[in-house]
Amino acid sequence: MQEVTPESDPRPAVTDAVRVQILAAEHWSLLATRSMTWNELFSRATMFITVLSASVVALALVAQATDFGPTFRTFALLVLPVTLLLGIGTYIRLGDAMTEDVWLVMGMNRLRHGYLDLAPDLEPYFLTGCHDDMRGILRSRGPQFQMGPSRMLSATPMVVAIVNAALAGVIAGLLVGVVSDQPAVTISVGTVTGLAAGFVMAGVIPRREIRRFQHSLVPRFPGEAPVTTA
Repeated sequence: MQEVTPESDPRPAVTDAVRVQILAAEHWSLLATRSMTWNELFSRATMFITVLSASVVALALVAQATDFGPTFRTFALLVLPVTLLLGIGTYIRLGDAMTEDVWLVMGMNRLRHGYLDLAPDLEPYFLTGCHDDMRGILRSRGPQFQMGPSRMLSATPMVVAIVNAALAGVIAGLLVGVVSDQPAVTISVGTVTGLAAGFVMAGVIPRREIRRFQHSLVPRFPGEAPVTTA
C-alpha cells in the first residue's frame, strides 16, 4: 500500500477560516449538550420536590383522619421510603450531571485555547478560561476560583442531599417507634440517622467525587498551578 505524503495528499490545505468553523461547530455542540444537562438537572430536582410535597400533603390528610395512630405510621412507612428512594436516585443523577457539566466546560476551554492559537490578540476579550486544568475550569464556572462552603451548600445536589438526610431520619424514627413508645429514643435515633446520612451524602460522597475527578483530569493545555478544592 502506497504511503500518502503531504506532497501527494490530494486534499487541500485547511485554512484558518475553516479551522474556526470546525471549532465553532464543536463549541455549539458542547453548549447544546450542556444546556440539555442543566435542563435535566432542574427537571429531576423539580420532580423530586413535587413528589415530596405530595407525600407531605398525603401524610397530613392521613394524620388528620387517623389522629396519628398506627394506621398513620403504616402509611408513612409505605410512602416515605419510596420518596427517599426517588430522592437518592435524584441525588445520584444530579451528581453525575454536575460531573458531566464540568467535563463539558473543560472541552469548551480547549476550544477557546484553539481560538487563541489562531488569534492570540483576542485573549484580553475572553472572560472565561482557555486552559483545561482545574483553575481554568473554575474560571469558566464563575468569578471565584475556590469552591467555598457557600457555593457547595447552595448547589442543587447538596439541597437534595439534605432533604434525603431528613427523610432518612424521619423513617428511622418511625421504625423505632414501632418497637418503642419513648419519644426520647425515637427522636435520638432519628436525629443520629439524619446526621449520619447528611454527613455521608453532603460531605463524604462529594469530596470523594471531587478527588476522583481531579485524579482523572489530564489537561492538554494547562495554565498555572492546579487549584486544590478538597
